[in-house]
Amino acid sequence: MSWIDVALLILLVYLALALAFYFFQHYFFFRPEILPRDFQYRYPFPFQEVDFEMEDGGTINGIYFRVPHAKGVVFYLKGNSRSVKGWGKFAKDFVSKGYDFFMIDYRGFGKSRGKRTEVTLYSDAQLVYKWLAERYEEKDIVLYGRSLGSGIAARIASWNRPRMLILDSPYYSFLYNIRRYGFWLPLRWLLRYKLRTDQYLRLIRFPVFILHGTKDRLIPHNQSEMLVKENPSWTCLISIKGAGHNNLPDFAAYHEWLYDILNEPDFFERLKAKRGDGVGLSKAS
Repeated sequence: MSWIDVALLILLVYLALALAFYFFQHYFFFRPEILPRDFQYRYPFPFQEVDFEMEDGGTINGIYFRVPHAKGVVFYLKGNSRSVKGWGKFAKDFVSKGYDFFMIDYRGFGKSRGKRTEVTLYSDAQLVYKWLAERYEEKDIVLYGRSLGSGIAARIASWNRPRMLILDSPYYSFLYNIRRYGFWLPLRWLLRYKLRTDQYLRLIRFPVFILHGTKDRLIPHNQSEMLVKENPSWTCLISIKGAGHNNLPDFAAYHEWLYDILNEPDFFERLKAKRGDGVGLSKAS
């Protein structure tokens, strides 16, 4: 086999891998749990199941927890795995702090149905946000984006004016994070999900809190440091020492910070005064 044949073979393999990535990337990025429509959720707190019918025929399924005399509502945009069946357990972290809680499954997850694209991720979340805004004043809505959901939450925040945005283990941008693994591919042209958290964050003019574990290997802590620099006047990074990507709620510091964020009206101003650049706050700060 000549060097030309070897070069052609390498090129063909490279093109095949690039095409495989383009057409099957959703299998890499999304790990849904699909539930039958008659599946019965069970949680230790009272809740309501809500369905939204989209104009294109898609359906979004959500769960809605309410508490007496709620201080507001947390709209929680979850990560890229499983369904609200399991993710619903995080409601306790917010209802216990006096907040109603709302979470949806993205299309293709749980009981939600329809074609999933970056555009539908945004439009579906925006429709649900508007539904919540009919029931709460915007100053009583807290947007919370976890991992994959951080980019979606930042996009929705940039279109609206909730009380605050909380990002849990966010990525700088989907492209930036995926490039760590697929640097050998022309991702800028192949990637169908951009999710520009960095770009959306620049448009926000209300408090943004970022919670990120210092031992996160899936989405390293430095990506949150980069995000703060995109909008330093309105963003504070709170570092959870020793936490990884999937275990922030296992740390007492996470709950202490979350309680203060949700319940102290002037907490953002006090944090900014304590650490002017907003980078790397921790309980030891």
